[in-house]
Amino acid sequence: MYDNWYVMQVKVGKEEKVANKCLSLISRNLLHDCIVLKYQYKKRYLGSWHILEKILFPGYVFIIADDIEELYVKLEEIPEFTRLLKKKDLLPIPKEEVNYLIEYSKNNVVEMSYGYISDNHLNIFKGPLKGHEKQIKKVDRHKRLAYLDVDLLHTTSKVKMGLEIIYKN
Repeated sequence: MYDNWYVMQVKVGKEEKVANKCLSLISRNLLHDCIVLKYQYKKRYLGSWHILEKILFPGYVFIIADDIEELYVKLEEIPEFTRLLKKKDLLPIPKEEVNYLIEYSKNNVVEMSYGYISDNHLNIFKGPLKGHEKQIKKVDRHKRLAYLDVDLLHTTSKVKMGLEIIYKN
């Protein structure tokens, strides 16, 4: 699934709109895909728990393309387009960082994870965070969230992912 992935910065809250606009206005020969990564989390309302989705990287859209120079010209025609993230030159996201993002998500959504805390040690038994317990920096049991540091374009971003702690002893 790896081609050349790039990160496009857009206004927060406009990610879906920009991704849909890109996919409808730009040829698939030029733009292979435009992705907004999301994560699932739980929220209680109307007396029960519901699984909802939020954007994993607010203000960012991932684009998959081969000819970024030609695509950049087309992207400038979209009013909501802000810029492409880069490190000196317009280089794609390193392959290992892309594989890391793909490993967590299924259909561009990071599903809920489930675990427990035993003797102050976090154990995750279900979900994409299973086996990645050491990368979790903080757990908010009340909001059912895990906070992780994720490398993206050689910088570290703090992201939230859904994690329900079933019990603690």
